[in-house]
Amino acid sequence: MDQLKHMRLFVAIAEGGSLTAAADKLETSLPSVVRGLAALETHLGVRLFNRSTRRIALTDEGRRYLIDSRHVLAAVQEAEAAVRADMSEPAGHLRITAPVLFGQMYVAPAVNAFIKRYEAVSVDLVLLDRVVNLVEEGFDVAIRIGALSDSSLVAQPLGMVRQVVVASPAYLACRGVPAHPRELRGAECISLVGSSMPHWAFIDGGRRVTVAVQGRLCFNHVAPAVAACRDGLGFGSFLSYQVAPDVARGALEIVLAEHELPARPISVLYPHARLLPARTRAFVTAMREALSGFSM
Repeated sequence: MDQLKHMRLFVAIAEGGSLTAAADKLETSLPSVVRGLAALETHLGVRLFNRSTRRIALTDEGRRYLIDSRHVLAAVQEAEAAVRADMSEPAGHLRITAPVLFGQMYVAPAVNAFIKRYEAVSVDLVLLDRVVNLVEEGFDVAIRIGALSDSSLVAQPLGMVRQVVVASPAYLACRGVPAHPRELRGAECISLVGSSMPHWAFIDGGRRVTVAVQGRLCFNHVAPAVAACRDGLGFGSFLSYQVAPDVARGALEIVLAEHELPARPISVLYPHARLLPARTRAFVTAMREALSGFSM
């Protein structure tokens, strides 16, 4: 059997969510897709999908085979590109993920510049405030903020970002500028989703300390929390890029800078691969150029 052809068919079914969607994508007939899937399952000796009259879902074996199939097809595409000697001109599709606000502020503009430069590349940019499993969820590249756990991913540094405490000039004029983290106790502190009594971390005398803070406002998104700080409703703790525009124009002021935790790394990650697609290499280079020396 034509193994690569059947792998492409299998991936099209998995990504399209139905046999009909796969047939449309591959520009073939539904019976051809049905026969191809049956032949592949017979060849492998396992069931790749659980099927009913209403839905189709990957089995555990199907999920594992999908990961391997994507790797194999990517390697084949890379090898073919190398033979065609067009590696200098990246082509194909990239799936990229990044944190929501950082993605909006910095990654999206870099992506826009990237696709203007490489007209044969298309991009899906998915902004999520959670850790994504690149391989299992089908992403090529991720931008992450913070310490990285050991994994099979390759990480390249892009810059550093600080955790800062801010307040509006009006609130500071009324409340006073704190000289020590303990002075936040009893102040209005705007928090993000979590405990009604969150703890903010600082460095004091070379040691990490936490301060229990409280306030009447808690948000599940950064933007309204920053807006509340601008409106003079209390202190807020944010990553520095999240408040950089407001700090730059004087709408917010950073306090307790001498007690900040060490800055966190910003990294671009991608799965380790012997034959990394040219489009992935080009995008990683573009991100490093766009955020070269990023620090705030």
